[in-house]
Parts: sequence; C-alpha cells; structure tokens
Amino acid sequence: MRQLRHGHRCAWLALALLAAACSKDKSVDQPAKLTAFQPTLRLEHEWSATVDDKKALPLRLGLGIAVDGNRVYAAGHKGDVEAFDVHKGRRAWRVNLKAPLAGGTAAAGEVVLIGSSDGRLFALNAADGKTRWQVRLNGEVLAAPAISEKLIAVRTGDGKLHGLNPQDGHELWSLEQQVPRLSLRGTARPIIVGDLVLCGFDNGKVLAVNGSDGSVQWEATVTPPHGRTELERLSDIDSAMWVQGQNVYAVGFQGRVAMLALDTGQVWWSHEMSSYRGMTLDDDNLYISTAEGEVVALNARTGAEVWRQSVLLHRGLTAPANMDNNSIVLADFQGYVHWLDKASGTIIGRTSGSKTRVSSTPVVVGDLVIVVNDRGQIRVYRVSALAAKGRKQATAAPPAAPTTAPPAPATPAPAATPQ
Repeated sequence: MRQLRHGHRCAWLALALLAAACSKDKSVDQPAKLTAFQPTLRLEHEWSATVDDKKALPLRLGLGIAVDGNRVYAAGHKGDVEAFDVHKGRRAWRVNLKAPLAGGTAAAGEVVLIGSSDGRLFALNAADGKTRWQVRLNGEVLAAPAISEKLIAVRTGDGKLHGLNPQDGHELWSLEQQVPRLSLRGTARPIIVGDLVLCGFDNGKVLAVNGSDGSVQWEATVTPPHGRTELERLSDIDSAMWVQGQNVYAVGFQGRVAMLALDTGQVWWSHEMSSYRGMTLDDDNLYISTAEGEVVALNARTGAEVWRQSVLLHRGLTAPANMDNNSIVLADFQGYVHWLDKASGTIIGRTSGSKTRVSSTPVVVGDLVIVVNDRGQIRVYRVSALAAKGRKQATAAPPAAPTTAPPAPATPAPAATPQ
C-alpha cells in the first residue's frame, strides 16, 4: 500500500490504524509469484547509469525521468541532477543542488524543472545544468510540474496549485483545495491543455483552471469519499490525467475511473476502480494499474472492459506506458519490468536489472524503454519483435536477471509522516 501523510494526529496512531485496516484480521496479501510465459519480444540492454549514491536507501518519491529531444534528465533525492544522451547514455552534465529533491523531472525546450521536499522549485538550463532561478513555494513538491510557453503549473503537498512565470518563476496565481486529515503521500502532476490547467486533488476532485488568471473553469468530483473511517475515506487523485480530443480521463484511489468533457467537466462514464499509480492511453483503450496490482484495459469511448490481467497481483505496479509495438510496459516492487500485449493483456516480455522497487512509470522513446528505480539506477532497453523460430518459454527471471527472485515479502505498510 502507498505511503500516507497525516495532518493533525500523531504518526504512531496513523500507523496503528493502518495496520488494523491492512490486516482486516487476515494475513497481508502476498505478491503474486512470477510464472513462465511465451515471450514475443527481444529485450536488449542499451545502457545504465546511476543518479546519487547507489547505496542510498530507496525512497518512494516522484523522481521520474524526463526526455526532451535527445536528452534524458534524471534527479536523485540527495540533490544530483544529470543529463544523458538518450541513445548512448553519455553524460552531458551533472549538478548538485544541495536540496532534498522529490518532484520531477520536467523538461521542455531550454529549461529543466525539479522540486524539493523542503518546498523549492529549481529551473535549470537544459544545455549545461546551470541554475536559472529558484523559488520557494512553502509546500512539498512531490510531482513533476507542467511546462508551456507562458506558464509553469506545479502542485504542492499542502493542496495548492501554483501558476508561475517561466522566465523568472514569480507567482502569477495560486489556488487551494482542502487536504483531508489523512491522505496518500503524493500529488498529481498537472497537465496543460491549451489555456487550461488540469489537476487532481487529495479530496477526489478534478479542477480545470484558466492558465491566464487561475480562475476555476469547472470542477468535478471523480472519487467521492465514502466509509466510516479516515482510511476508508481516502480518495486521492495522485496520478496525472490524460486528454484525448475533447475527453479527459482521470482515476482515483478507492474511487472511480471516469471520462469527462474537457469544456464542462461533465462525467460521460465512470466505473468503480482504485488506482494511485495511474494509466496510459492509445487511440482505442485506456490501460490502468489498479491499487491491487491488476492491469485493466477499458474502451476509451464507452468505458467497457476489454480485458483484466491479474497475474501481477499485489506486486506494487507502476502506471503502464504505451509502446507503438502493440504493447504496454510497467515495472514492479522487485525491479522487474513487464510487457503486456495490448490486445489480450498476456505477458509477452520481462526483464530485471535490479532487486529494487520501481515507483516511477517507465518512459518510452521510440523502441527504447527507460526505467529508473527508487535508488536512482537507470536502465535502458531496446525492444523489438522476437523471431518466431527464436522464441522459447521464459521463466520468472530471464537470463539477464538474477536466476532466482528474492523472497516475495508482504506488501509493505505505508508510513505516516507529520505534515
């Protein structure tokens, strides 16, 4: 289960509540064991790198990879930010910001953005890593900002959405939604669509904001809180939304997945579903990693279920990423990376380069897949079709991975931290 943050009670009380809720008088759900499958993809390791100290404790933070042009940008919690060539892995530059980095990276054009858990946002030159500006937002930055030519939009852990000037970072506007007494530790990444900024909040609401002045154009409740306890009423929207044409897709924890109208926020369809990692989208379907570890494909137009894959249950899956080769790719708590067929949901590829949890969604660049684990170790794979005569049954751990998987521990209980 995801980490929690608590606003007004002691951390030990939240942990006690959590332990009681997670156990439900039963043993904690064990992660599914990996089983053999018939691979149809060739997975070739291209290059590796590490951001920050590889021996550092793994932290489940929003430190994902950003790709812009031929550069990969990555950051570590101890302050390192690095740029690599996407194809060869050659380091272009490295800087240390001397800050506890926690949200990012984001890159567009000449700027790279990264936020910290002590409430700062840094803007760096994409060419050489030099700091352009930094601003203090007085709230944890736990997700990558969104960037457009006229606006930077960034969510902070105190329930605020900030609109900043890209030139110098000064605040243009901000708005706030109430943060529940207990919520998941994380925030949704905003997205910018035309003149609108779209973002989900810890109260289960989605807001569409005018990027020019910060006025709310519409709001919709996607995951209404329900239940008697604070744990049962968790309803965070912690993953980014997706927009296709005039339709917006959002999913929340212990709530629903829904399609909304971009212009009005009207809900066109919704289904009960729980996810804090998120989803991806292609021309036909929506692919979601649920909180329990199922992967579900829904028809994007109607919401009808296309398939449901349960062989990775309770493995702490990332959100899936879409590939052009008719597959989606996601990773799990033991560092395994899985490819699923988009038509059927069957597993068609798997590899592992470490035994460390992957929390950030893999990034797809053409036929390359870039994965960063919670220790800041980056691995890049080239994916191609496997010739029929070369296919053979794959076991739980492929040849490039450890020959035996580490024992599958119980799904870890989230930690509560004072806000």
